Amino acid sequence: MLLVAAIAAAGCSRQASAPATDYASEVNPFIGTDYTGNTYPGAQWPHGLVQLSPDNGLPGWDRIAGYYYPDSTIAGFSHTHLSGTGAGDLYDISFMPVTDPVRKADAPLGIHSRFSHDSEEARAGYYKVTLDDYGIDVELTATEHCGIQRYTWPGDSGKVILDLAKAMNWDATKLTGLEVIDSVTVAGFRFSDGWARNQKVWFATRFSKPFESVEIDSVAGHVATFGFATTPGEQLTVVTAISGTDAEGAAANLAAEAPHSDFDRYLAEATAKWNSMLGSIEIDTADPDERTVFYTALYHSLLAPVVFSDADGRYRGPDGEIHRCEPGHKHYSTFSLWDTYRAAHPLYTIIEPDAAADMAQSMIDFSRQNGRLPVWNMWASETDMMIGYHSAPVIADAILKGIGNIDAQAALDECVRTARLDSYRSLGDYRTLGFVPADRDSSWSMSKTLEYAYDDYCIAQIAKYVGNDSIYNEFMARSRNYVNQFNPSTGFMQPRRSDGSFVEPFAPDAYTEDICESNAWHYLWSVQHDVDSLISLLGGKERFEQRLDRFFTAEVDSAALPLFSTGMIGQYAHGNEPSHHVAYLYNHTASPEKGRDYLTRIMKELYTNSPDGLCGNEDCGQMSAWYVMSALGFYPLNPVGGVYEPGIPLYRSARINLPDGKTFEITRDPSGAPAPDSILHTDITSGGSINFPYSN
Repeated sequence: MLLVAAIAAAGCSRQASAPATDYASEVNPFIGTDYTGNTYPGAQWPHGLVQLSPDNGLPGWDRIAGYYYPDSTIAGFSHTHLSGTGAGDLYDISFMPVTDPVRKADAPLGIHSRFSHDSEEARAGYYKVTLDDYGIDVELTATEHCGIQRYTWPGDSGKVILDLAKAMNWDATKLTGLEVIDSVTVAGFRFSDGWARNQKVWFATRFSKPFESVEIDSVAGHVATFGFATTPGEQLTVVTAISGTDAEGAAANLAAEAPHSDFDRYLAEATAKWNSMLGSIEIDTADPDERTVFYTALYHSLLAPVVFSDADGRYRGPDGEIHRCEPGHKHYSTFSLWDTYRAAHPLYTIIEPDAAADMAQSMIDFSRQNGRLPVWNMWASETDMMIGYHSAPVIADAILKGIGNIDAQAALDECVRTARLDSYRSLGDYRTLGFVPADRDSSWSMSKTLEYAYDDYCIAQIAKYVGNDSIYNEFMARSRNYVNQFNPSTGFMQPRRSDGSFVEPFAPDAYTEDICESNAWHYLWSVQHDVDSLISLLGGKERFEQRLDRFFTAEVDSAALPLFSTGMIGQYAHGNEPSHHVAYLYNHTASPEKGRDYLTRIMKELYTNSPDGLCGNEDCGQMSAWYVMSALGFYPLNPVGGVYEPGIPLYRSARINLPDGKTFEITRDPSGAPAPDSILHTDITSGGSINFPYSN
């Protein structure tokens, strides 16, 4: 594996040897760029701070990641993007190469070019397009903290526009700065407000040849135009390092990771890194589309969270202060935890446990600096988007699996501190009443109760691990609060008022302000930590199975569904996360084969090798991590504790190449051994094999 630390120590980049299989070329980054996936096709290092990708230049929910496949314009290549979140932020440090005459439209599009998908290429770590209005070929690749662009000019003059004022969707430029260091180097900053409040990005850029002129407009934010004398076919490489720490961090990242201007070397390094990461799982299938869907899903799973610390280990915390990681470790940000605690983080504990441990430690450190656990943080900012305190399951899972060197007592302290914040998001009512009352909290009250109850269970497991019986008993009692939302008269979790009465009228298929991006059908199953008790609440196993059957077969008026209810099978909504574990609940009935049938249908029908090949928001890796784990044949119904539910693998065989050199083999052979009732994390990490006795 190519390590940034090793690059920094050597003072130059090193090219890793290529593996036998070029997994990077089997990735299709265009999957999810159409319909509701909200992904971007540009270049990125695994978990890289830079996401260098084209921006179409138009606002709107469809273009929330900067790029929308049906569009036909490009208005810049910016260095930060969010993968499938539905949140319109970032797009920092935007470059646009042009020639005269410059094509310009009214705001918001501005300076742009038309393009055709026929000229686009993309794979893991690489993107290419031709700007039709200028005849310029643009290529992109990346290191962990740097974006590398290569422009191939059509004629004898070219310009590069650096627009620090450019903003889209939720993003708003607040302050910019630009300094010309010398004839090939510029540096500056962009501060903005958006979903990430008070976001600060510093950058340092080096051109591969001197610019002959520079014009800077600083009226509304710095916009610089660099002029170059060029010859037809000449190439210009633009290397940009970014930092969320300070100007020194950007300069240090540039020196450590990108000391030269050889685009092909950087591309080779990015390809080698992606091949190393993607090669952690090998699948045996003769279907090329199946291979592309799988390796693209694994690729999408590894885009976020991002490494927020600089190459020297420094990072800016939510307290505004500069902190430093322990040597050999990294600080991570961009945690879409309402989504990713379910499958993405458990996946990391298998294929990259060191990174998973650093992610958990990053959440603990963020809590110390912020006063509470992160909910949805990015760029040293807490967005407070979505609900729960789902850092707790990620931290608990890492501790219980024994990865890293996490101080369990310190982790418990931060988790408990957050969970006892009576003034935060109705936790006081939740603690005293045992639920969040709908008449006191008009935003997702019922969902908060269920999410808090699960997180409380996770905190209890940390307390048990450190031997604190008092906290264990307190939080295990709190983890039963989901019962207080259950109405025996309707057989559903139902919003409740502070006087104890249930909110009426009630319809389980209605989307209301009391339920987070879902309805009561979806949240009925949000008791991953106590399935046996949920079965009892619903009237026993037979009745439980009947309710599951109804869930997957209920008629739905698709025209009346909200934006986030996609990938529908009955009331099951695979396009949003609360449904993701439900098919696995059939393992707790007399008919587990029903769950396997639905899993196969979901994998085959709702993941395809096409721009509209994701049925919902990618959500920083969760949508894809679900597929990766399900396609291998197992899934963490309860994401904490290291017990996986068996499903049905898609492939004749698969192999997980573990970081310590061990392997775990998965086969699908009807003549082989029967599948176990559950699969332990230690079964996988110890190496060995498992068979699923199902035909293809």
